[in-house]
This record gives sequence, structure tokens and C-alpha cells, in this order.
Amino acid sequence: MYDGAIQNLIDHFARLPGIGPKSAQRIVFWMLDQSAEDVAEFSAALTQFKAEVHFCQVCFSACEGDICRICADERRDHSVICVVEESKDVFAIERTREFRGRYHVLGGHLSPIDGSGPENLHLRELMSRLAVEPVTEIIIATNPNVNGDATCAYITRLLRPFADIKVSRLASGLPVGGDLEYADEVTLGRAFSGRTAL
Repeated sequence: MYDGAIQNLIDHFARLPGIGPKSAQRIVFWMLDQSAEDVAEFSAALTQFKAEVHFCQVCFSACEGDICRICADERRDHSVICVVEESKDVFAIERTREFRGRYHVLGGHLSPIDGSGPENLHLRELMSRLAVEPVTEIIIATNPNVNGDATCAYITRLLRPFADIKVSRLASGLPVGGDLEYADEVTLGRAFSGRTAL
């Protein structure tokens, strides 16, 4: 263990996702070798980020204005909403250039073990959007894991009264370029159940 400012900074970096104590230590000692100007720029970037980045008032994706560029874009299809867990999921889907609708970011997933219930997600806001927007389809794009499946099932139940809204979920299964022999049973099973006609 180190003393004072070094250990304090290591502890802060170690709280970041994917950064353990060893990685945090490497980052801190790398920063020690940087110029005071570079460290000041890094610090200023963090301060600017926290001051300027917040959540869109419509879809809850990370943005710098009151409304994100996707919600503000009139060329987007307002009749289709893709429901995702986090803002990073929006950016991942946007990179595909396949989806032209709008988004709704839940801000997490259902996880009783972690204390995350329906009241912790932006579900009320989703239902409010459905009351005022001309939505014909909801695409649920939660992660294909236990928590994502539970969240999907919960949202599907919530949407049952909206008979005129089509509810779908992103397909899951085999990755492009993958080999069948390396796929696990669950992935293969989902690939079979989610197969499409040719």
C-alpha cells in the first residue's frame, strides 16, 4: 500500500468498471510520468464531462443538450422505439446503421440481487411516451442474459394492454464468422428457436 495521494488515486481508479487494483496502480504511475499540463487537461475533461453530459429528457440516453440528436431528428421513424438497458447500447446499435427509429434507455435492468426493481428503471416514462407518441412497434434490445431476459419478460407483460403495438425482441444466436462446434448449448438453442425463413 502507498501513502496519501498515490493510494487515494489508486483507490479511485480501482472503482472504475474493469479496472482492478493492479491496473489502477499502473494508471496512477503512468500519470505520474505525464506533464502537469496533460494531467490538468485530463482533470478538466472530467469536470467538463460531469458538468455538460446528462440524460435526454425524452429517451434518457446520454447527451449534452436537453434532447439528444436522435430524438431531435425528424427524419427518424417515430413509430418504432427500441428499448435498451444503457446509453452505450444506443451507440452500439447506431454503429450498425440498420435502425432508423428512436430509443428508450431503461437505465439498467431488473436484478433483485442488486436491488434493482421496476421502480429503478425508466418504465413509467416509457408508458407515458406510448400514451402520446404514435408508436406501432417496440423492439426490446435488452442483453441476452438472465437479467436481460427478466427485464424483457416484465416489459412484455406491461405492454400487453397495447394490442395495436407490435412487440419484438432482437434475435440472438450464432455470431457471424463463428463455428458451430464452439457455440455453447444456450446459444445454439437460441439460434434454432430464433431461426428465420429463407
